[in-house]
Amino acid sequence: MALNKNALIRYKTIDKCLQNSHRKWTLNALIETCSDALYEYEGRDVNVSKRTLQLDIQMMRSDKLGYNAPIEVYDKKYYRYADPDFSITDIPLNEGDMQVLSETVAMLKQFKDFSLFSELGGIIQRLEDKVYSEKSQEAAIIHLDKNEKLKGLEHLDPLYQAILKKLVLRLQYQSFKAREASEIIFHPYILKEFNNRWFLVGRPGVEAKKPVVTLALDRIQSIDFDSSLPYHYRSFDGDNYYKDVIGVTVSNTRAQRVQFWVDRHNAPYVITKPLHASQRLIEKREDGMVFNIFVIPNFELDRLLLGFGEALEVLKPEKLRRRIHQKLEKASAYYKAE
Repeated sequence: MALNKNALIRYKTIDKCLQNSHRKWTLNALIETCSDALYEYEGRDVNVSKRTLQLDIQMMRSDKLGYNAPIEVYDKKYYRYADPDFSITDIPLNEGDMQVLSETVAMLKQFKDFSLFSELGGIIQRLEDKVYSEKSQEAAIIHLDKNEKLKGLEHLDPLYQAILKKLVLRLQYQSFKAREASEIIFHPYILKEFNNRWFLVGRPGVEAKKPVVTLALDRIQSIDFDSSLPYHYRSFDGDNYYKDVIGVTVSNTRAQRVQFWVDRHNAPYVITKPLHASQRLIEKREDGMVFNIFVIPNFELDRLLLGFGEALEVLKPEKLRRRIHQKLEKASAYYKAE
């Protein structure tokens, strides 16, 4: 049931009035108080009719909003709560509410390395303890893919806090190609997840004038904060930055039209789970379907296309087609060897 803001303000105001047992509340007194409250919140006069307030009281009494407010009339004209300790703000969560909260926190616990999610877990636990004295432990209904052995997850929270507080980082970072770690001064912008792996995106250097780079969390050896250096943001839009790529590898080249054929057995999967947001169905054939995507070719795109094996053929561009062909031939050679 949709509720407008004015209705919620009226419910809250009526609730406050009826908690005040030192005053006798007539219908006109409630109307006047609700009108004053609406003026305070909205900054304009809102006429609350007698009929509107009667419907509000009826709604609060009902179970439609879960209030079940024990509003009674005494001396044929005054309103009060039959239970003087009642308030719509103190209504306990029902079993359905608790189930939704439990499932939500179960999903959020997948990101337990973030301090704000772990704190939320504590809040939900306190709610559970308040509503239930005993709660049966049931298997999770929703299961998310995760790998507890991934390196670098311990860096998630300090990096998140650094971005939130706009702090400059001093990182000890060792790429896969480097023989040893080196120090990088880094201005962090966002954290990005792809294929169950986390990355830090930002600009290196004291002045952060260099292009945006992406660092893998599993290659970070240590993190330190440098409060002596000013943080430079330099306007960064993550959605726009990664718009034309699959994964996290962004080059200075322009996006290209990538055309590929998928056999008829696998085409429905590609339709229901597009390879990229730009995907379009170009042609339907007896043996399959032809699709287009508009992306910047990168390592992640190659891996995705190769993952379909014999079920996919790259048609365009020619350079990408040759590269995929060469990789498939090399892979095939491994199986031909004695």
